[in-house]
Amino acid sequence: MIRIVRGNPTPEELAAAVAVVQARVAAAAGAEATSRQARIPAWSDPARNVPRPLPAPAPGAWRTSYWPAGA
Repeated sequence: MIRIVRGNPTPEELAAAVAVVQARVAAAAGAEATSRQARIPAWSDPARNVPRPLPAPAPGAWRTSYWPAGA
């Protein structure tokens, strides 16, 4: 909530002040999300634990059966 303590701003001045506050909040939220993603090491990312189908029996199937990359 924004409260005007002193003065009598025009609607344009008030809109400009609200836009600046909203931009700062959005920038802070974006920086927090980026830092949260940076704290999770890639090897412990839950998306890496998604089960894949087992490779079909074939001469090169052993290459696709190991966990990290699988391609």
